[in-house]
Order: sequence, then structure tokens, then C-alpha cells
Amino acid sequence: MEAGGERFLRQRQVLLLFVLLGGSLAGSASRRYSVAEEKEKGFLIANLAKDLELRVEELAARGAQVVSKGNKQHFQLSHQTGDLLLNEKLDREEICGPTEPCILHFQILLQNPLQFVTNELHIIDINDHSPVFFENEMHLKILESTLPGTVIPLGNAEDLDVGRNSLQNYTIFPNSHFHVLTRSRRDGRKYPELVLDKALDREEQPELSLTLTALDGGAPPRSGTAQINIQVLDINDNAPEFALPLYEVTVLENTPVNSVIVTVSASDLDTGSFGTISYAFFHASEEIRKTFQLNPITGDMQLVKYLNFEAINSYEVDIEAKDGGGLSGKSTVVVQVVDVNDNPPELTLSSVNSPVPENSAETVLAVFSVSDLDSGDNGRVRCSIENNLPFVLKPSVENFYTLVSEGALDRETRSEYNVTITVTDLGTPRLKTEYNITVLVSDVNDNAPAFTQTSYTLFVRENNSPALHIGSVSATDRDSGTNAQVTYSLLPPQDPHLALASLVSINADNGHLFALRSLDYEALQAFEFRVGATDRGSPALSSEALVRVLVLDANDNSPFVLYPLQNGSAPCTELVPRAAEPGYLVTKVVAVDGDSGQNAWLSFQLLKATEPGLFGVWAHNGEMRTARLLSERDAAKHRLLVLVKDNGEPPRSATATLHVLLVDGFSQPYLPLPEAAPAQAQADSLTVYLVVALASVSSLFLFSVLLFVAVRLCRRSRAASVGGCSVPEGPFPGHLVDVSGTGTLSQSYQYEVCLSGGSGTNEFKFLKPIIPNFLAQGAERVSEANPSFRNSFEFS
Repeated sequence: MEAGGERFLRQRQVLLLFVLLGGSLAGSASRRYSVAEEKEKGFLIANLAKDLELRVEELAARGAQVVSKGNKQHFQLSHQTGDLLLNEKLDREEICGPTEPCILHFQILLQNPLQFVTNELHIIDINDHSPVFFENEMHLKILESTLPGTVIPLGNAEDLDVGRNSLQNYTIFPNSHFHVLTRSRRDGRKYPELVLDKALDREEQPELSLTLTALDGGAPPRSGTAQINIQVLDINDNAPEFALPLYEVTVLENTPVNSVIVTVSASDLDTGSFGTISYAFFHASEEIRKTFQLNPITGDMQLVKYLNFEAINSYEVDIEAKDGGGLSGKSTVVVQVVDVNDNPPELTLSSVNSPVPENSAETVLAVFSVSDLDSGDNGRVRCSIENNLPFVLKPSVENFYTLVSEGALDRETRSEYNVTITVTDLGTPRLKTEYNITVLVSDVNDNAPAFTQTSYTLFVRENNSPALHIGSVSATDRDSGTNAQVTYSLLPPQDPHLALASLVSINADNGHLFALRSLDYEALQAFEFRVGATDRGSPALSSEALVRVLVLDANDNSPFVLYPLQNGSAPCTELVPRAAEPGYLVTKVVAVDGDSGQNAWLSFQLLKATEPGLFGVWAHNGEMRTARLLSERDAAKHRLLVLVKDNGEPPRSATATLHVLLVDGFSQPYLPLPEAAPAQAQADSLTVYLVVALASVSSLFLFSVLLFVAVRLCRRSRAASVGGCSVPEGPFPGHLVDVSGTGTLSQSYQYEVCLSGGSGTNEFKFLKPIIPNFLAQGAERVSEANPSFRNSFEFS
């Protein structure tokens, strides 16, 4: 027996070698491996790297993984060696039950590119179970009139092993009256039958005790025993007989509990207790007793628990009919379980690729497998997703599917997708399973920053302070993260003469624009430049916008008189005939202002004149005209002070001095200025008279002033030795008023008169006026040109 076991082991090793050689030659086709059950965890099944003709590094780089049906992982893959190892002990009887051969299917999943390799593992049975009888003791009652050759059924033993390791035969000891026959059922199970070899004699031996042994075919063989106690009965020559030796029944797996599925019937020709029949299961397994119940009187067979086609699809039940005399008959009930669609499809997710870049096209997002425990159409499944999603389902090997994107995605349109995979079977009614997968779309830098405006117009008033915030530009980016962070910058100006770097600067973070220096409207009224907005993506994207800066004018320029010239040279004298009519155009004051707008609107006003009311100036055009008819009493020479004022806020002004000479006609010789008059005074007696008259008036005026000063000094006797200054309290004479036609002073003037008390000369000096300065200067120039004007003050 030991030699036979060694031969079997050698045969199995040779078979394993051929299976491994065949699998390695198959390449990526289906391979079959084999391993004996009960091997320890970590047992080497095969080297997948070698079988797949891949390097170990490539196997690890492609993310190789072992995918088994269901949630149980029987295998583990070593990425360091490429070996396929057992993850746990394999119990063939637990995995496959009585099914032979025991095949365990699994797949090798490789990625980049996606590849499936289908494999099978043949679990080889070892003789690890002994035959076991359902009853350790059997009690038989045999009529003494039983003829030799009579066959008596016995309870069978079960061996969980299969093939040669399963139960092979039965033996009995002692065998003086009986021998045992080994029979086989249609499903391959073997059961014993006791055959009577020699007639029994109750009076000689009323009871017999036999030992029934069940042997398997393992090496070494295993066995199990049961005790048979035989009681020899008195004659009861008719045993119960069933109406049918075999009952075949089909039952839906969803049949309600307590339903009667079949009724068996037997008859006995005997009478009395020998003809009373009772029904019972004959050596039924524990599973049968948990599933069915038999009425001993009526023979009704009922369900006591729900059937499950996926677990057990058929039952073979032996029923015994026994009469009161102990005789029995046997019949078999075969129950075929019909599948109903009671199991929804199952989805097993193998891998998920999320997040996925938005510019990826036809990317594998998920790999999954589907299964259904039902059979036929009830076990056929279909997969689908919503139609409005940019994804498709592609079938792969066996029941594997891949979820693939149809084209490039757009994160700015949609950044997340909730994909519902619906798995539906084809049974009636149809059952479905839904599985949700969340696919996140990661951002790539595919959007350039966009300005809120294509062009910006900013207004800055001139003479601004340096570093003044003059405005802002703003740009947004539809991307996210660093791809949406915008940096602002000044682009090189298109005008090469524009020193942009000295004019403005920009904050790179927020787009604020600042003027670096004070702007001058008269030098630069407007300028434009371009600003750029660049994101921080890779590669960086940018856009630009035009910024136009308009400088607003401020009233920072005073009017400038173009005519008459005020450059300190010899003044220009305007000649006016004495016969001129009122409104006669004497001259025109021409002035300009460097500002613009209302800051450059000029108005003209006559501040001082030698003879008020003789001349007038038009406020808007500066034309100097006569206000009345001229007479012989009017002085020949006149000095006019004209104020030119703009319309700004605050207003600025300038003054112009005009010299006008009255002549009898334009044929009259030109009258010279006072500095050249002494040479001609001797020839002109009129001039002499005028000089004498002026000298007399001046002497009188000087005497009046000295008298006034003397009176004042007397009042201040305590301060006689100290010189002082006083302000005249009396009103100015009327001929100093503006000739604007109103006859009243438009502004107040006040002069300080200083007398030097200790000089002895009592000289009268004009000092600077208190306000305004430019009027005082104009009056001083008039007094220098006309001595009679200097002596025309009166004091009261």
C-alpha cells in the first residue's frame, strides 16, 4: 500500500509539472495551476513574472494584482519576487464540496496598458477525512423465514473526500450468515446492502451483532465502522411496498415553508399490527432533516425551511415504510430545486483612477467585475450608466468592465462627476444593483487670466503727491489653485520716448496703480500703457489690457501778458487823439494762461488810472477804450494798471501797465517822456507854465504835510526824540479810485506813512502797501512817471 501511495505522489508531481509547463507556454492565455489542499500560508504556487514573461520590476510597475471572485482573497502576489503564494490554507471540501475537479478561478490584472490574464487553480484532494456513518448503531429485525439471498438495506457512510480518497467499499465481520454488497447511487455515492447467505433460526440465535466497516481508497486508507444489531423476528411474511420505487419532484426555491411537496404511499398485505405502516426518513443527512419533515402517518413531505438553489440544487431522500411487524420497504424521493431570480447582481470594484486631469482623453477611470449567483437568464447581467455623462462602459474579459472617458474633460464646466453604475439581470422580475463612483477632475492651466475691461481710463489731477494710488486693474482666472493666482506687471510701452518706469508702478499682487512722481498737465496731458496679467501655471498664460491716464488740469499757472510787454524795457506809449469819441479803441491787452478749461478763462479789470473814469477796459477781451470825450483839461500822459485774472479756484492774476499819451492829432509831434523834456522846455512856454504850476502845488502839498507832522509831534511830546510811523486815518482822495464805472473802490487799500523825526529834512517817504503788493508796485510806478501824482495826496 505504501508503494502504491508513492506511485500516486509521483504521478501527481508529474501532472503538476505538465500543468506548470503548459501554463508557461500559454503566455497571456488561460493557465492552470494545481496545488494540494491544506498547504500552509505562503506556499509557492508559481512564479507569475516568469509565466507572464515579464521582469519583476515591470510586474510591480504595472500594478499587478490578483482578483478572485467574491471578497475572499486566497492568493497573494509578491512584487519583490513575482511569486504567486497562498494567502491561507485551502480546504477543498469547504470550497468545492463534492464537486470534482475543484477549480478556483482567478485573474491577474495588469495596468498601463490594461491586461487581464485568466488563470485556474486545481485544488487536489488529499485523504484527510475518514468515512463516517450517520448512525453508529443499526438495529435490524429480520424474519426467520427470510430466504437466503435476501438483500437488506443498510445505512451508508459519508466521506468528504473525492475520487480515490472517497469511500470505496464496505466489509462486514463476522460473516457467517451474511455478506455485504457495495452499491453506487446515480450521484456516485456508495451504500452497503446486507445479503443473507444462510437462513436464520430465531430459536438457535435470536440476535446477531455485526461490525460494518467502510473503507476509502486513500494511501494509507481510512475507515469508519458501525455496529449492526440484528433481531430475528417471528414470521411476518409481507413487507410494506411503495407505490413507486422512485418519486421525482420539482420545487421552486421560493416555495413557502410548510408546503407539502410530495406524498409517498406504501401498502402491506398483512393485517393487524403487521399491516400498520409508518413512514420515516431512512438514514437521512442532517441537511435533509433540517430542510424536510415527513408525516409518519400520511406520508406527506413538507418544507421546514426555505430552499436555496445556489447552495443545493437537488436532494435525494430515502424514505422507509415499516409495518408493525418490523418489516420495511424503501423508496427514494428526488427533489429538483428550480431557480428563481432572488439574487441581485453583485459588483466588485477593482481599481479607481481619481482625480483625473481635465485634458486627459480616453482615460480608464475604474475597473470592476459583475456576477450573479442565479443561473440561466437569472444570472445574465447587463451594465449601464447615465447617458448624459462623458463616460462609456467597455466590456473586458469574462465579466470585467472598464469605465473610460470619451474625451477631454473641462474642470471649469464641471469639477466632479457622480457616476452611478447600474447592473441589471435578465430574470423575471429583473433585479438590479447600483454602485456610485465619484470622479474628481483635476485642474490644468488651460485658461488665461481675463481682465474685467479691455481698457481702463484713469483720471489724475496734476501736481499730485508721489506714490498716489490712481486706480486699479483686475483680472480673474477660471482655473484653480496656483493656476488661478494672477500676477500683474507693466508691459514695455509702444512709445519709445515714454519713460513709463518713472511715471507709474503696479502692485504685482492686487493690480493697484501708483503715480511715482508729480504730473504736470502742461507737460503731459495724457499717456497710455499696457498692463499684463500672468498666472502661475506651467506653462504660464497671460493677457493684457490698455490703461489710459488722463491728467486733469489744476490752476497752477498765472496769466501771462503778451502785450504790452512787461519785461522792464522802455514802455510802449499808446497815442490817443483828443478828438476821440467815447468808446475809442486805445489798445488791447493780450494775455494767455498755460492752464486749460475754466482755469484759462481770462477777465480784465482796470485797477488804477491817472484820471479815473477816462478809460475803461472790456472784461472779456481786454480792449482799452475811452469812457468819455477828452478835454483840454485832461492830462497829456496817463498811466493805467490793468489786472488780468483767470477763472480757476483759487484764481490767479497778473498786471499790465499801459502808458497813454493824449495828442491833438496824429500829425502833432510826439511828446517826449519827462526825462527828456528839460531840453525842449525852454522852447515851449506852455511847458514852463506847467512846470511852475506843478512846483507850486508840490510846495503847498509839502508844507501841508510838514504842518500835519508838526501837529502830530506836538501831541506826542514824550516821544519827540523817537521816530515813528503812523497810518493816515483820513480817506484817500477820489481820483485814486478804480475807473470801472461804479465810482467806488472795489478793494480797500492802506499805506503806511513813515516820517523820520530826527533827520531834520522832514522827507515824506512812501512805503510798501499792506495789501496787495502788486497794487502798491503799480502805484509806485505811476508816481515815478508823474511827479504831480506823487504830490496829489491830501490829509485832513
